[in-house]
Amino acid sequence: MAKAAKNSKKKVVLAYSGGLDTSVIIPWLKDNYDCEVIAFAADLGQGDFPSEAALEKKALATGASKCYVLDLRKEFLEDYVWPTVRAGAKYEGTYLLGTSFARPLIAKYQVKIAQMEGAYAVAHGATGKGNDQVRFELTYAALDPSLEVIAPWKDPKWEFNDREGMIDYLDAHKIPHTGISKTKIYSEDGNLWHLSHEGGILEEPDKEHKYDMLKHTKTYEKAPNKASYVTISFDKGTPVALDGKKMGAVELLEKLNKIAGENACGLIDIVEDRLVGLKSRGVYETPGGTLLYKAHECLEQLVLDKETMFEKQKMAMTYANLVYNGQWFTPLRQAMDAFIAETQKVVTGDVRLKLYKGNVIPAGMKSPYSLYDLGLGSFSNVEMYDQKDAIGFIHCFGLPLKTRALLLGKKTNVEFGTVNVKKKK
Repeated sequence: MAKAAKNSKKKVVLAYSGGLDTSVIIPWLKDNYDCEVIAFAADLGQGDFPSEAALEKKALATGASKCYVLDLRKEFLEDYVWPTVRAGAKYEGTYLLGTSFARPLIAKYQVKIAQMEGAYAVAHGATGKGNDQVRFELTYAALDPSLEVIAPWKDPKWEFNDREGMIDYLDAHKIPHTGISKTKIYSEDGNLWHLSHEGGILEEPDKEHKYDMLKHTKTYEKAPNKASYVTISFDKGTPVALDGKKMGAVELLEKLNKIAGENACGLIDIVEDRLVGLKSRGVYETPGGTLLYKAHECLEQLVLDKETMFEKQKMAMTYANLVYNGQWFTPLRQAMDAFIAETQKVVTGDVRLKLYKGNVIPAGMKSPYSLYDLGLGSFSNVEMYDQKDAIGFIHCFGLPLKTRALLLGKKTNVEFGTVNVKKKK
């Protein structure tokens, strides 16, 4: 990491990606706050993440005094992604939270660097209409509330209203903006877990996009005509092996991304409700993550009892909202992790999946903690279950309904339909 000469200016640590917004923000901060800007970039497995040297060179050329680049891929998966998978959390039932749990990790190290450098403020490039502003700023508040927050998109001094104007600004200052143009202006956010696409034609939900932005996932039409199979092994809810070979978190997900993307798995086009109250449309590529969620769900179905599964599924919605809303460093999420960890003690085993043109189909599962009894699960009579016992069970279970019908009769407001049924002679 290159070091600049010491000066007396106040320091600001910027969450830096080298993309459009943060490339503009470095010179803008210097012009408007007369400060020293220290850039911090997190390697979370972005497919197009530049080398440390290239990113540092660009940041310094843009006006930063220093640039920290940290490889956080392992911590990202093990401490943020895997807990969310174990929770079964999906925002609004579909979104696998790829951007959501990345922001608290980035902000945590941003705070740490600010403390090391003696900075008075931290800055981010999230807009005032999105979720990321909340995720960054809640983390700052939780970890070091003494830091000031500079959010240019919400700053009265910010003169840009759209991405086109920012491109003109970069051109005027001779700052490169690789991969961004006025004709291909999708806003992308990627990491090892997913890649999101927003903007452009995606801002019009009545129009079909052409999937011209995809980088990790094939379209359904281009996927192979032959199915692929993959076996994922879990230990206490954590993925640990692929097709019988033990792997670290990063290697495992990279391999899953490749096979799932080849088979068009993990591609969704959704309209979601942002925390700030508006709706937005996005295309998300989460190939390997989609397989992990499905395999984990299959294994839980095999080993968890009904009541535990019921409570855990309810909790998954709350957990998803916490992650989506940037409430990672909260007592509630930590307490929920304790409950989830208890449920995961038996989530050990193997799940085989069949992949075909975007479909993820269970093709077998096994666990030493399986609660599936072949005799009980079949249609055959077994000693442990006497089918005649169901008579008394249904009598007791249905007693409230029977009592209500006997006492209220037609007052129950049950409609028998409008079809004329004639009595047969």
